[in-house]
Amino acid sequence: MLEKAGCERTMANLWMKLRQDARGATAVEYGLIVSLIVVGIASGISSLGGVTASMWGDMANKVAAVTPNA
Repeated sequence: MLEKAGCERTMANLWMKLRQDARGATAVEYGLIVSLIVVGIASGISSLGGVTASMWGDMANKVAAVTPNA
């Protein structure tokens, strides 16, 4: 029984130390900020990709219209 009490005290001390440590919370906040930036970049690239593909398609059609058929 004595060993179990010592283990519980050690776990309680560890739990208190973890609750007082704010470094993990800061890491989580930075992770959330980075994930929001990544989502913004991905949506911007997706939007830009659609516009660029449409532009190149229009350009190909215009070039095909003015070039003689071989």
